[in-house]
Amino acid sequence: MESGQHDWQADLELIRRAATEAGEVAHSFFGRSPEVWWKNEGRSPVSAADFAANERLEKLLITARPHYGWLSEETDDDNARLSHETLFVVDPIDGTRAFIAGERTWCVSVAVVHQGRPVAGVLAAPALDEEFYACVDGPALMNGDLISVSRPDPSLPLTLAIAEDLLRKLPAAQTQAVRRVRHVPSLAYRLALTADGRIDGTIVKKNSHDWDLAAADIILQRAGGKLLDSAGHPLVYNRESVKHGMLYAGAGPALDKLSRFMPDEPTD
Repeated sequence: MESGQHDWQADLELIRRAATEAGEVAHSFFGRSPEVWWKNEGRSPVSAADFAANERLEKLLITARPHYGWLSEETDDDNARLSHETLFVVDPIDGTRAFIAGERTWCVSVAVVHQGRPVAGVLAAPALDEEFYACVDGPALMNGDLISVSRPDPSLPLTLAIAEDLLRKLPAAQTQAVRRVRHVPSLAYRLALTADGRIDGTIVKKNSHDWDLAAADIILQRAGGKLLDSAGHPLVYNRESVKHGMLYAGAGPALDKLSRFMPDEPTD
């Protein structure tokens, strides 16, 4: 079915309402030392707030669209989603480490993915009083205002969110062409900063997941930017594996520079 036959704007309004409610749920735990568990062999934290926000999202979204599939960081993946051409892709709290540490840079990330690409997305960041959203047939907005990617002067260094260890691995000529911003713990929010022009772009290490990326991807796209894999291709979502390799995001000439910054040997 062609995307024009779907009312993606209605889906966007649905996921905005759901993300707002889930953000309120998560924010009620913020700064109150929620219970924390460790997953992925002790490498990743998950809090009671993540589970509570996930529960609220699943109840609201699947009730409204029972024929859609479901993929969430905090729900066991059973591959049933692969039989759905349209699904919700959710991260109840992107930036859980920041959330637990009492830092405000975290968000609820919700996307609608259709035939492998996001068609609607919202990032709700209640601790920052910010909401980013877009759908495939509309503009990208933050708190109701239009946003757009930066158009950096090609003669000046790029303002990038890039891991310090990755920056150290780049040749000296490349590091001189970068002005690194302070670490942004939420990947989705980092991509939103690219979408609204506060930074010129970012490089993403390998092993990010669909739920980290899908909502921010469509917001960035509608703001005039792109999120690309190391070969320069847009991402495909809802594959059997939800992990991705090295990625980069930006717009215009910045993308050309960023493609040259991609290391030959991706790092963890």
